[in-house]
Amino acid sequence: MSAEQPPAGRASAADAGGGRGSLRVIAPWFVGLGILVFSANLRGAIVGVSPLIETIRADANFSAATAGLLTTIPVLCFGLFSPLVPELARRIGIERSIFAALCALIAGILLRLLPNTFALFAGTFIIGAAIAVGNVLLPSLIKRDFPRSVGLLTGLYTMTLSAGSGLAASIVVPLMDATGWGWREILALMAIPAAVAAALWLPLLGQRHPVSGGGLAGLRHLIRQPLAWWVTLFMGLQSLSYYSLTAWLPALFISHGISDTQAGLLLAFTNIAGIPGCLLAPIIASRIRSQVAPILVCVALAALSVIALLVAPVALSVVATLVYGVAQGACLALALLLIVQRTNTASGAADLSGMSQSLGYLLAAIGPFGVGLLHDLSGAWTIPLVVLLVMMLGQGLVGGLAGRNRTIPGT
Repeated sequence: MSAEQPPAGRASAADAGGGRGSLRVIAPWFVGLGILVFSANLRGAIVGVSPLIETIRADANFSAATAGLLTTIPVLCFGLFSPLVPELARRIGIERSIFAALCALIAGILLRLLPNTFALFAGTFIIGAAIAVGNVLLPSLIKRDFPRSVGLLTGLYTMTLSAGSGLAASIVVPLMDATGWGWREILALMAIPAAVAAALWLPLLGQRHPVSGGGLAGLRHLIRQPLAWWVTLFMGLQSLSYYSLTAWLPALFISHGISDTQAGLLLAFTNIAGIPGCLLAPIIASRIRSQVAPILVCVALAALSVIALLVAPVALSVVATLVYGVAQGACLALALLLIVQRTNTASGAADLSGMSQSLGYLLAAIGPFGVGLLHDLSGAWTIPLVVLLVMMLGQGLVGGLAGRNRTIPGT
């Protein structure tokens, strides 16, 4: 791989505008703020659908499997578009790629306002493609601009991601009840924080830092490296369990007699509970040589929460969502940390991010649709939860292999 790009605030004039003029110096804290505000938008437009899923099903006459596509499609887009993102960043720079993604995110959210099924699914597709850009580039940006604070920035990044998810899940049903608006109008409100993030990234557009090296050659190199596959599978399996439960947790609680408002609040609680896990796990894990122990502890806690949902979904609803939120938030942060820790350069991190999030999210896309289908076939939530529990056992195995103190050669 080629040498690192200069960090924010120290770029040369040749990095932008073909060498015409000089770049304005952007303080690293402003870049960090841009990362956090963008990360707050990376899940809300998807997670906000879940508390409204039964309302959407009734209004559009969808089956459970079809409604599951509203969560499956974005995850599938993460997988399909992630390999293309490093090449986009190499052509126009990370900052411009992120700004373009934010504009696309706003367009996709607003497209869902149109009162037809095609617009709903097309907008969902665009949202997934836009978020894929942030998924891939933010870990690379952290490694490039904050090499000495990787654990802290990864923790803050995943913390704001979880906070954005929790806020979206908690407000959609109360907003619909308070305003009398339909679910389309409520989901369209997600465009407001995305517009704020886009405005914040405007001053960064002059900072053109293309990601060097890698490309298809970098991907071909990675697919021959077992460690890259362990990181990829860990990312995929943690995403599969997260999106599966995120899509259907409110419906599971509603089926056991919990109101839709309470079910939405429990989903929000899950994401909010993930905040300490998101923040603390990468800070702790980045200070020790091997990440195996933190990974196994977090996966075990996630599995225990699923067991609680199987045994007593109402009586243990708060405990299960609390434990699952903390564990899953930590697992996501650890997956992103592994991308940074197992590579040597920002370009290597971008390539591994593209591979792990592409193949990983393609695996994860099976989850929401599969859980909905298993529920349709069995008429209950027992079989889907048992299948998720088995998947978590696999997540612990590959996490143990990915967490060992090594880096991928040539990255």
